[in-house]
Amino acid sequence: MDIDLSGKKILVTGGAGFIGSNLCETLLNKNVLVVCLDNFSTGKRENISEFLEHPNFTLIKGDIRNLSDCLKATLHVDFVLHQAALGSVPRSIKDPIASNEVNVSGFLNMLVASKDNKVKRFVYAASSSTYGDSKKLPKVEDEIGKPLSPYAVTKYVNELYADVFAKTYNMELIGLRYFNVFGKKQTPEGAYAAVIPKFISKLVGLESPTINGDGTNSRDFTYIDNVVQANLLCLVASKEAANQVYNIAFGERNTLSELSVILKELLSKYNPEIMKIHFLNGPQRFGDIQHSHADITKAKKLLNYNPLFSLEDGLKASIEWYWKNLNV
Repeated sequence: MDIDLSGKKILVTGGAGFIGSNLCETLLNKNVLVVCLDNFSTGKRENISEFLEHPNFTLIKGDIRNLSDCLKATLHVDFVLHQAALGSVPRSIKDPIASNEVNVSGFLNMLVASKDNKVKRFVYAASSSTYGDSKKLPKVEDEIGKPLSPYAVTKYVNELYADVFAKTYNMELIGLRYFNVFGKKQTPEGAYAAVIPKFISKLVGLESPTINGDGTNSRDFTYIDNVVQANLLCLVASKEAANQVYNIAFGERNTLSELSVILKELLSKYNPEIMKIHFLNGPQRFGDIQHSHADITKAKKLLNYNPLFSLEDGLKASIEWYWKNLNV
């Protein structure tokens, strides 16, 4: 990806998390001064351990719920890539207050700090959950439904705050509605692990993964490198591309049943016994969107976004990483 950001100072909030650490790695390879802000509530130190001695990398252990931490992290920063959040629909249903404190109050702190420290452009992780109960496929940015979970509410509020700050304080902000991101450094552990690493971990252990629902739910699974590309493109996009929200996905959808078949085929090359494993079906998860499929026309047109990794390409790269790094 030929994007010149050399010499720029960029803050990645949630930089020790799955998406954040991948962004840090790419930015360091581009001769960028990287500041990572993380409280390690969900981020992992091992995700950034290889960067800690890098001369262009600065780690700030802090919390976006503290305005002082946000002000410290944004000082003399050119751009912010805001990834810090409490993800997971089920987590937000179990503890809506925590999700709101991090995803709304923390987001507002970051906006205020970026305004006060005159950050040039603020790019933030929005979410496909914002489409809520809208039945339309593929999803188009200006047509959303009602949120189906506290998490979806928080991510929609982010977009509303960004719009107000852009108009009120003349800031440049860009929201990226991620669609089911997966890839290297995404943990398969914990109650709120994403479906792909969870399925991979189970299959490698020769256990039967459980699909929530009958397997017909569909998702626009998006490999991490596509998401990294989109974030970097936002930093060099024209002023006209700012103060917008974009779908970031591959632009196709696969059912969970289709995903299970692809995973078994790819993993069986490492262990043929995996082909014999059967998936189980559990209850539909409350708050989940049934179908998710992104129209990425707007991102292609205004950001020059060109996702290079399909679901299968991304799964191949992910499985190779898990096999090598997690001793699965």
